[in-house]
Amino acid sequence: MDIERLFDASYLRVLGREVEGQAFFAAFYERFLAASPEVARKFRHTDMVRQQAMLKKAFYHLLAFYASSHADYYLQEVAISHDRAHLDIVPALYDLWLESLIDTVRAFDDQFEDEIELAWRLVMAPGIVFMKFHYDRAPTDAVHGGG
Repeated sequence: MDIERLFDASYLRVLGREVEGQAFFAAFYERFLAASPEVARKFRHTDMVRQQAMLKKAFYHLLAFYASSHADYYLQEVAISHDRAHLDIVPALYDLWLESLIDTVRAFDDQFEDEIELAWRLVMAPGIVFMKFHYDRAPTDAVHGGG
């Protein structure tokens, strides 16, 4: 199984489609917000168009992190902004995030199957682990790679 090839092909398919008039990232946020009252509360005052643009950018950095095992400045800043002292995004919400993402991929990728699901989970896993790890770490730990 070529994880990167499966992921890349699926990613291109989902970005190139609309389902029920929605693009991928808009559909993802609709699912994510519906996944939990806590998620809905976290986003209640959020400009969702801006948020979708930020997610597209974050996706690039998550993919780079998977490929390089290097957390760049942007990903470190996102980890800090999501930690307990800032946005307080508890680690369990990342699990909901991933499940919402997989459900959205399932809806958008007409070739979705178990291997594609696994590829998405494996590619997203390092970034999710990184974010969860830094939830209770001091910001200087995240920036300097300590722990």
